[in-house]
This record gives sequence, structure tokens and C-alpha cells, in this order.
Amino acid sequence: MVNSWWEIQVLCDPFLEDLVFWRFESFGGRGTSSEKKGHSCAIRVYFPQEKFELLDLAAIALRLKQDALCAEFSLPLVEWRLIDEEDWSKSWKAHWSPLEIGDCFLINPAWLSDPKDSSRLVLKLDPGTAFGTGTHATTQLCLESLEMRFGDDATARVIADIGCGSGILSIGAILLGAKQVYAVDIDPLAVKATRSNRDLNGVDPKRLRVSEGSLNTLAQQLAEPVDGILCNILAEVIVDLIPQMDAIAKPTTWAILSGILLDQSKLVADTLEDNGWIVATLWRRQEWCCLNIRRS
Repeated sequence: MVNSWWEIQVLCDPFLEDLVFWRFESFGGRGTSSEKKGHSCAIRVYFPQEKFELLDLAAIALRLKQDALCAEFSLPLVEWRLIDEEDWSKSWKAHWSPLEIGDCFLINPAWLSDPKDSSRLVLKLDPGTAFGTGTHATTQLCLESLEMRFGDDATARVIADIGCGSGILSIGAILLGAKQVYAVDIDPLAVKATRSNRDLNGVDPKRLRVSEGSLNTLAQQLAEPVDGILCNILAEVIVDLIPQMDAIAKPTTWAILSGILLDQSKLVADTLEDNGWIVATLWRRQEWCCLNIRRS
């Protein structure tokens, strides 16, 4: 049971926001928030005390400053403090408000009342210690891509969500009309968060099945290939997964891949081409991109 957390706050140029998010995610941060402060951006992330020593925090701060130098921006100001469980929960939730994404979605924090004057699909969310609040560019790109996919074809679909995090993409697919979603994540806390958010949104557990594992877990569970694949992780992981996607795909299967920095997109696209996939569209937001792909 985690009782204490490191809260790291980074004050940086707004153009560095996504890069800071990515760096925190690569270190295994648990819950993030972001707010504008004048001409700067204040980002907070939380790490379990039991997993990080002061030297680890210093290493993270150094990486953040190296990232800024490589991107030719001024150095960020990095500070940290130790807080207890209750303060952790209150601190980052206080900086998260309802968020409209694309033309359809409204992400609403679970601890707030549902908006009464919105015609959007309301997705209630309490990410807990899992990533996926809708604030990150990669999550937004995935939801917007999902919206496009379901807008083009209203037929029922079976979807696989690899690395489901908080379950935001899985639940989004259900709200758009997916018949069945199979979600997996190697992090047991993410599996717990997805199940909790599934119940929070009143989704039938039979329509959204959540398991601990990865693509090979899905290959063993599925009776037949899926219609669509969602994968919002990191480019390095996606490259490793691409050769395995055949196990759950059919000739008409499409996929939405994100968590990819622009300078990593060629490597991912080349790997896709080598394994029988075509990049139909590449959507970008700041330094991140989302690949909408189909079978060649």
C-alpha cells in the first residue's frame, strides 16, 4: 500500500508540455496535471515514494533539462516535495476540469456533476494511478481518430485496446457504438482503473472485457480477429508489437497508433510497411503524431 508520493512540478515553456508528459510517462509517473501560469506551463506528476529515491528525482530533472536544450528552449524549473496519499489525490484532481475533445466527446472528472447543457458524449473518468485523462495530445488524437472511424461506418465493431491505461479509449469506442471491446494492459493498476471507469460509465462488463497482459493475451482470448486496434503507448513498444498484430487482424482491420513523436514516425511507418500495413493518414499535434493505418 503506497502511503506517500513525490510530487514533481515543472515550470516550462508551453511548447515543451508534451515532451515533459512523454518523459514522465517513460519514467512511470502516476497521474499528471497541467495548467497555464502566465506565459509558462506548470506541470505536476506523481511517483510512489517507495519506488523513487532522491537520486532518481535528480536524474529525471536532468533529463527534462536535456530535453529542453535539445529542443532549443529555455531550461525548465523543476521542484519536488513529498506528500501523503490524501494530499496526492486532492492536489492533482484540483487542476483537472471538464474537457471537450473533437466534435463528440466531453471528458468529465468523476468527482464533478455531469454538465446539463451539453449534447456531447459524456465520458466520466477517474484515472486513479493510470495514465489517460484526455489532456495529453496523443489521447486526444486517438479519440478524434475514433470519432472519424465510427463516423465513416456505423456498423458494429469489435475493438482491441492494447495498453488501455485508464480505459478512456475503450470506453470512448463503446460510447461511439462499438459492439465489443477487449482491453489489456501490463500494469495491474491500469486494469483496475479501466474496470472502475467501465463501471462508472455504466458499461456492461461483457461489452468491455479487461485483462492484464498484452497482445499475446488478446490472441489467446479472441475467437476471431478484431475490426479495429487501438494502441496509445510509446513508439518503441509499438514497433515491437507491429509484427504480432497479424495474430488478431484480418484483411479489413484498421488501427490507430499513437504515443509517437514526429521524429519517430518514419521508423514506425517503415516497420508497418515491412509487416503488411499502410499509413492512411498521419495526424499531428505539436511534437506528437497519430497514425491511422490499414492492411495493405
